[in-house]
Amino acid sequence: MIRFIIKFGVSSLLLLFSTFVSWYEGSEILNRSFEWRYSTPFSHFLYGEVNKPSDISQLDYFVYAAKFQPGFPIIMFLSSLYMLILIGYYIFQEEKKGLAYYLTFLGSGILILSYITSNSSTAGGQIIYYLFLMGGVSCIVIALTNYYHIINRLREKIIS
Repeated sequence: MIRFIIKFGVSSLLLLFSTFVSWYEGSEILNRSFEWRYSTPFSHFLYGEVNKPSDISQLDYFVYAAKFQPGFPIIMFLSSLYMLILIGYYIFQEEKKGLAYYLTFLGSGILILSYITSNSSTAGGQIIYYLFLMGGVSCIVIALTNYYHIINRLREKIIS
């Protein structure tokens, strides 16, 4: 239990730090009015058109940071993914089949995110796309491997 708390605490601190830095880096969008049309999907969804800096949603800061300065958004994603896997492992410690389903669900969600980011025209957006793609595929491969081991154990039990 102590190891879980330490791992969760360290990844939480890393997530908080990288979130604040990404948010700060993304605030540069307030000064880049020519980029408002392309890097403010949340504001466009919520308010329609972005005409002034106060129309920009805080979530769009992260979109801008991911597109143009992807370092800390990558750390945000990796620490979030690690925390989600850690939580799933802790919850489904006794039930390996549940963990396989959880990882499949998580991987599918990440693959949906990769599809959403697949047509990005910036280098940072492409990096995020490949990161989401690799993260989603990795979760599903780990889930399938886990499920395969479960089936083999059941088969061995039935045979013996």
